[in-house]
Amino acid sequence: MLPNKEKPAIQVSAMTGRTAVVTGSTSGIGLGIARALAADGCAIMLNGFGEPDAIERERAELARTFHVEVLYNGANLSQANECERLIEDALARLGHIDILVNNAGIQHVAPVEDFPVDRWDSILAVNLTAAFHTIRKTLPNMRRLGWGRVINIASTHGLVASSGKAAYVAAKHGLVGLTKVVALETAGSGITCNAICPGWVLTPLVERQIEVKAAAEALSCEGATQKLLAEKQPSGSFTTVEQIASLALFLCAEGANNITGTCIPVDGGWLAQ
Repeated sequence: MLPNKEKPAIQVSAMTGRTAVVTGSTSGIGLGIARALAADGCAIMLNGFGEPDAIERERAELARTFHVEVLYNGANLSQANECERLIEDALARLGHIDILVNNAGIQHVAPVEDFPVDRWDSILAVNLTAAFHTIRKTLPNMRRLGWGRVINIASTHGLVASSGKAAYVAAKHGLVGLTKVVALETAGSGITCNAICPGWVLTPLVERQIEVKAAAEALSCEGATQKLLAEKQPSGSFTTVEQIASLALFLCAEGANNITGTCIPVDGGWLAQ
């Protein structure tokens, strides 16, 4: 090394020092978003259901790979007090919350007249009401910081409907509306609130829908997959978890400072039809 040559500056990731709570992050889209944020230097509070040993392995692997603090809280988001406990625990253990990603979601398919009331209640609780509780508990902290990002993972079903999905469509439409209200109430504060609206993403939830469709229509899983995509998604391919995670990461960046109250479809042309 030349004696007068300057050493290269140490590269600091964009999210270094930031913290994030990502609900429903033990698998699928939520885990993909948590991984992307951790890779960019963000400390993470994971949340979701699953086998405890598997969750611990995932948590430890994220922390080890990306050299960030990764915690876990298994709050049941169908309960208001558990939503509050999740945010309180994150604030106590991480010190502050810069980013809140409301991703947790469940599904049930049935005609309205046959829709089980308990399933309606649980879908609305997890897919919509939980986001209200986590947002209301997180915003005072973000206001004190003068900076924050709220990202709600909605769906194309937050903008259009499909038969058999009354509760899911109602909840996701509600989440889009909540996103817009929070954006208006936080405008100019350094806080943004946006919704990502994926089309078909190959997650465990969608894989189960493919299996049901295959069984109901006497199709192979491959045939059911092709039919599912042909019905809705002109691209003919699934949106990937990584693509959703990349968009979430962009919405947390300084380049997205003036993007708020938006609902961004990532749907292979679904809504263009």
